[in-house]
Amino acid sequence: QVQLQESGPGLVKPEQTLSLTCTVSGRSISTTYYYWSWVRQSPGKGPEWMGAITYNGIAFYTPSLKSRTIISRDVAKNTFTLQMTSVTPEDTAVYYCATAAGWGPLDYWGKGTLVTVSS
Repeated sequence: QVQLQESGPGLVKPEQTLSLTCTVSGRSISTTYYYWSWVRQSPGKGPEWMGAITYNGIAFYTPSLKSRTIISRDVAKNTFTLQMTSVTPEDTAVYYCATAAGWGPLDYWGKGTLVTVSS
């Protein structure tokens, strides 16, 4: 059973950097062909795929967020991390980590963590 758990601060001030970690159990994040994604959902909006890091450490980003988003990983800890710079209140959302085989449907998800951007 693959389990994912998001962790990080629930409140970030505008212009600061949002940093979240996803801890994975039940599957190594370097298992061939699995991709590890971040998805967010802002109040009143649909889910937004933010980006992913592959089993061999290649990161992909949605174009609208690419300039201020970094996804990285720690294979030894079996975690992957989201960093987003220069956040605004519009970045307030529930952030989820999830996984899929390649670009297939995301089939395992964390429970999500609410991040509020406010001074």
